Amino acid sequence: MKDLLLKTHEQIAPYIHRTAILSSSQINDIAGCELYFKCENFQKMGAFKMRGATNALLNLTEEQRQKGVVTHSSGNFAQALSLAAKSIGIPAYIVMPSSAPEVKKEAVKGYGGQIIICEPTLEAREQTAAQVESEKGATFIHPSNDMDVILGQGTAAMELLEEHPDLTHLVTPVGGGGLLAGTALAAHYFGNNCQVIAGEPKNADDAYRSLISGRIETNETANTIADGLKTNLGHHNFPIIQKHVSKIVLVEEEEIVAALRLIYERMKIIVEPSSAVALAAVLKEKELFQQQKVGIIISGGNVDLSRLPF
Repeated sequence: MKDLLLKTHEQIAPYIHRTAILSSSQINDIAGCELYFKCENFQKMGAFKMRGATNALLNLTEEQRQKGVVTHSSGNFAQALSLAAKSIGIPAYIVMPSSAPEVKKEAVKGYGGQIIICEPTLEAREQTAAQVESEKGATFIHPSNDMDVILGQGTAAMELLEEHPDLTHLVTPVGGGGLLAGTALAAHYFGNNCQVIAGEPKNADDAYRSLISGRIETNETANTIADGLKTNLGHHNFPIIQKHVSKIVLVEEEEIVAALRLIYERMKIIVEPSSAVALAAVLKEKELFQQQKVGIIISGGNVDLSRLPF
């Protein structure tokens, strides 16, 4: 697995940015630890998902590349797969719900994705994607439950550990589990007793409950500002999370907003609410991180500025 991660990083390097690592002495003082922020909001298309999408496409056969790829997403993975496919020269079919914001549809079109609109239910998304798969012969790429995607997402933590090999903790948000699983693998193979912890909105606590029950749980409702974290874990990433993740910290909506505001005010960077969940988790569990060296993956910066909570 270590060799696979190294091969993945080498393979995707020409297609992605090696993003900046920032720190803030003011936020360090508030948190009581040394924080190193891996800024995937500066990644191509504005999120870490460019890494996994690129890796999945580069591992396709020539025949698969000619027929293209399909996914269903109304968020960052739709944009990531579209841009990665355009960079490599592969057709990308993106199934999006009719309720997806126009700004996201325009972004997908701008990156070269071919949009297919469906009803705003998971069942409709899956059925439409399956239909495109059979009609076009396209290969389905899951946004988070795919080993090539998971390995790609792990490269952000690899870069962070390369520059700061003595990190005691790595913290990410958790939604579908691709970033968390990839980060956990990177920490296991390249860290030095580095613990991996996730932050999750209390209003969408399926990953937290999954770790307790030992099976993949779902949410009946997920009313959270962190709209990128409403998806469930999958059968590829859940066993990795079970094995290598120490803890999932639940955070309240007001704690997410406070962390988001702190990043905007003190670091002067644009991040989406999902990204702030990791910092919110560190601030909530200060005793756990006291005097430690902590890496945080800022997952993305694709935010509707007209809908900021402050």
